[in-house]
Amino acid sequence: MLRAINRDRYRVIPLGLTREGAFVLEDDDPDKFALDPAHMPEVADNGTRILWPEASGVRELRVRRADGSIDALGVVDVVLPILHGPHGEDGTIQGFFDTLELPYAGGGVLDSALCMDKHFMKVVLQEAGVPVAPWITVRAHEWTQDAAAVRSRAEHLPLPWFVKPARAGSSVGVSKVHGPDELAEAMAVALAEDDKVLIEQGVSGREVEVGVLEGRGGDPTRASLPGEIVLTTREFYDFEGKYLGGDGVDVVCPADLTGVETQSLRDMALRAFAAVEGQGLARVDFFLTADGPVVNELNTMPGFTPISMFPKCWIASGMTYPELISDLIDTALARAAD
Repeated sequence: MLRAINRDRYRVIPLGLTREGAFVLEDDDPDKFALDPAHMPEVADNGTRILWPEASGVRELRVRRADGSIDALGVVDVVLPILHGPHGEDGTIQGFFDTLELPYAGGGVLDSALCMDKHFMKVVLQEAGVPVAPWITVRAHEWTQDAAAVRSRAEHLPLPWFVKPARAGSSVGVSKVHGPDELAEAMAVALAEDDKVLIEQGVSGREVEVGVLEGRGGDPTRASLPGEIVLTTREFYDFEGKYLGGDGVDVVCPADLTGVETQSLRDMALRAFAAVEGQGLARVDFFLTADGPVVNELNTMPGFTPISMFPKCWIASGMTYPELISDLIDTALARAAD
């Protein structure tokens, strides 16, 4: 995004968030954050500290340098919170920006929190009549105290199962279970990420994804052309396949679908987005079954790498990557002006 954003329209202030939770001033260098499987990028603590605006209508951003000096960075018009996982797409940082009265792109507190928790996302979608894969939700103490009871609860779900943390992202901690003897190991992997885990029935169908963008000024919300994840040698679309361009996955956009299939997916994506009261954007992930689309999940801040499906879908729908970024910013500004 640093590389693609329209520098004729925007002045960018790159901020990083360290593992310890410190906001630091970063270099405006796209190459520094390239996704390299041999050396994954990380925000290092360089001694700077971002001083966020006070919630008084003044949006000046400042930085305290490592030597203690303080510099003004400029007035913030909008924040692009390109963050994944806990604290980034679960409503936490969104609430922080709401408190500071800073406009930001993407989902708000409610839709971010709902979609980060796969259990509650499914509950809300199911209530709205949007089909989801059958599942059970298991807490860590339930598994620890009576694993046999959990196994009994899961028996009605046809194999294979997908065991996944309820509140993680990017397929971290997800395992495919082919038989009950594999459940214990899968639970251990998922529980290492979250104390709340879903055991989900595997759905037989094509894996298809649709991008959604909120409308502005009374314009309707838009759905992109669908893209398809084609697995060749991988069991499922895991972290390596999503972010590192690993072998065994082809990302095809637009997907080879009939007009009826395409329209049903786009319509269902808009229904799902409305059900969670979506803001800004989302990527809606489906399994296209013989009986129609089944929603796997919504991502309120989908991947934006060069191999990510969300930008690919919108590029296939007629937008450029810079235009997509500008659309997110303009939507955030329009929302703030209302």
